[in-house]
Amino acid sequence: MTRVIFAIVLVMSYYFGFSQDDQNKTEVSVETSVFGVQVGLIGVWAHNELRLSNQVALRSELGINGVNTNTISPSIALEPRWYYNLGKRQEKGKRIDGNSGNYFSLRATYFFHDDEELNKDYTDEISVIPTWGIRRNIGKHFNYEVGAGAGLGFESKNIDIDLYVNLRFGYRF
Repeated sequence: MTRVIFAIVLVMSYYFGFSQDDQNKTEVSVETSVFGVQVGLIGVWAHNELRLSNQVALRSELGINGVNTNTISPSIALEPRWYYNLGKRQEKGKRIDGNSGNYFSLRATYFFHDDEELNKDYTDEISVIPTWGIRRNIGKHFNYEVGAGAGLGFESKNIDIDLYVNLRFGYRF
């Protein structure tokens, strides 16, 4: 099941990346590559965003979730992001460097759990969540992100509704 979900996410990212109109080549664009680290209330993440088209970037992320909780779990995420307001931000004189803007995305995350930890209560889990969020820059290298969404979580033979809330502060290299 995990392989099927990741295959769907990869196909969706290809579709979003190459289905855009190329009529206006002088259009504003996301950056070619953005690499950084972020910290939130319950984790630490390293990420890279790779440009797929003028408005779409593919974010890959490695992280450790649950740092301030009883359950620490590494995770890996793949997330195609559509930055939909870059042109308007630039027209208003606002920053778009470092992919600073509003976005919609389809976030797929795989959480690794130790089966021996906590009496085998936790198993590996994957979640697929449509998300809305914003990223803003503070100075040249610092940024913050806020996002939210709801989607499906797959754990063992169970399918649950997963909520995603994101408040992160980061450093862009």
